[in-house]
Amino acid sequence: MSLNLLLQINPSGPASTLGTANPVSIAIFFLFVLVTLYITYWAAKKTKTGSEFYAAGRNISGFQNGLALAGDYMSAASFLGIAGMVATKGYDGLIYSIGFLVGWPLIMFLVAEPLRNLGKYTFADVVAFRLKQRPIRIAASVGSLLTISFYLIAQMVGAGSLIKTLFGLNYEIAVVVVGVVMTMYVLFGGMLATTWVQIIKAVLLLSGATILVLLALAKFNFSPAELFMSVKTQYGADMLAPGGFITNPLDALSLGLALMLGTAGLPHILMRFYTVPDDKAARKSVFVATGFIGYFYILTFFIGFSALALVGKDAIVSLDKGGNMAALLLAENTGGSAFLGFIASVAFATILAVVAGLTLSGASTISHDLYVHVIKKGVSDEKGEMKVAKRATIFLGILAVALGLLFKGQNVAFMVGLAFSIAASANFPALLMSIIWKGFTTKGAVWCMVTGAVLSLVLIVISPTVWVDILGNSEAIFPLKNPTIVSMTSAFIVGILVSLAKPEKEAAELFESEKLRTYLGHGSEK
Repeated sequence: MSLNLLLQINPSGPASTLGTANPVSIAIFFLFVLVTLYITYWAAKKTKTGSEFYAAGRNISGFQNGLALAGDYMSAASFLGIAGMVATKGYDGLIYSIGFLVGWPLIMFLVAEPLRNLGKYTFADVVAFRLKQRPIRIAASVGSLLTISFYLIAQMVGAGSLIKTLFGLNYEIAVVVVGVVMTMYVLFGGMLATTWVQIIKAVLLLSGATILVLLALAKFNFSPAELFMSVKTQYGADMLAPGGFITNPLDALSLGLALMLGTAGLPHILMRFYTVPDDKAARKSVFVATGFIGYFYILTFFIGFSALALVGKDAIVSLDKGGNMAALLLAENTGGSAFLGFIASVAFATILAVVAGLTLSGASTISHDLYVHVIKKGVSDEKGEMKVAKRATIFLGILAVALGLLFKGQNVAFMVGLAFSIAASANFPALLMSIIWKGFTTKGAVWCMVTGAVLSLVLIVISPTVWVDILGNSEAIFPLKNPTIVSMTSAFIVGILVSLAKPEKEAAELFESEKLRTYLGHGSEK
C-alpha cells in the first residue's frame, strides 16, 4: 500500500467532537426513550399477573425471544470494549468475541430445554426442583445477586462515562437518568416492555454496526485483505498475531472458561427462556440468538481493526486509555458527526436495555426466590409477590444509581470479569449437575454454589487485576487474572464430594420424574 493512500486513510485532521454536545445524538436518544416509554405504557396495560410481569405471559415467540436474547447479551462492553481491545491489543481481542459466542451452543444443547421445562421464573427453580427449597433458594440468590450487582456497576459507570463523553452532560446526571428510565421500564412494563426494548435495541445495534463496517471497508475497496495490510504496514505483523494481550496459556484458558460457561449462568439471560410458550421455542431462541450474536462479534472485530487503521492507535488511546471510544471515533471518521450521533445514541440505548434486564432479574430473585420460598416458605398470594417485586425494582434502581456514583472514575473492567466468573463458578455447576446427575444433593448444591461465589470473590481481589492494577501492590498473591479455572473446578469438586459423602434418597427418587419433565415437558409451566 502506498504512503499517499496511508495518509488518506489515517489523516491528522481536525480534533474529534467527542466530549461536546451532539444535537443528532441527543435527538435520537430522546426519540428512543420516548418510543420505549410508549411501549412501557402499552405493556403496563397487559401486565397484571406474576406470569406477565416475570415472563411476559410466556407469549413471546422463539424468533422474538432470540432477538431479545441477542439484545440482552450485546452490551456496551461488547460493542465498545471488544472493538477497543482489538484496536489497542490487536488479534488477541478476538478471544472475547469467541468466548462470548461459544457459550450459546452450550446453552442450546445443555440448558435451554431443561430450563424451560423445569423452571418457572428463575434458574433457582431448576436447581431446587427435587431438592430442599429454602437452602437452595438462599444460596442461589446470593450467586445471582452478586452477579447482577457487579454487572450493574460496570454498566452504570459505563453509562455515566459514555454520556459525559458523548453528550457533554454531567456524569452524575447521566447515571440518574439511566436509573430512572430503566426503573420505569421494569416497574410498569415488566418483562413484556423489557423484551421489546431489547428487540429495538438489538435491531439498532446490528444495523448501526453493519453500516459502520461497510463505511469503513469502503475505504479499503471492500477488501479485508487491504484493511489488514494497512494495519500490518502501520503497526507491524505482531498486531495480527496472537500474544499481544494474553501471554499465559493458563490465563487464556481460564478467561475462555469464564466467558463461555459464565454465559450459561447469567441470571438475566437464563430468565428469558421462561418467556416462550414451550421448549421448542426455547431452542429456537438460542439458535436465532447465536446467529445474531455471531454476526455482531464478527463486526466488532472489523470495527476494531478499521479504527486502528483509519483513526490511529495514538488518537484512540489519547481519548480513552482502554480504547473504549474506538468505535465512536471510527463512526465520526467514516460518517461525520451525524453518524457519530446515531452510533452514540445506540451505545447508550444498549446500556439502558441491559440494565433493565439485570434489574428485572434481580427483582425476580428477591420476590420469587427469597420472599416466596424463604420468607413465606412457598406459600404466597400473587398480589403480595407482585408488590414485593415492584418494591425490589425500585430498590435495585436506587442501588444501581448509588453504585454508579460510588464507583465513579474507577476501572470497572474487572467487574465484568468477576460477574462472568461468579456466574461460571457459583451458578453454572449447580445448574448443570441438578439437571444431569441423579446423586446431586441439597447440601452438595449449597456448598457448590457457596464455594464458587466465595472463591471467585477472594481470588479476583488477590489477582493481578485488582491486587496490582487497582490496589497498587507490586505483585499479586494469585497469579491468574481470571480465577474461573480454579473457582469453577473447585465448585464442581466440592459439590460432587459433599453429595457422595451424604446421599439424599428423596432427591434421587425424584430424579426420574424430573427427567420426564426435562425431556418431554410433561407438567411444565404454560
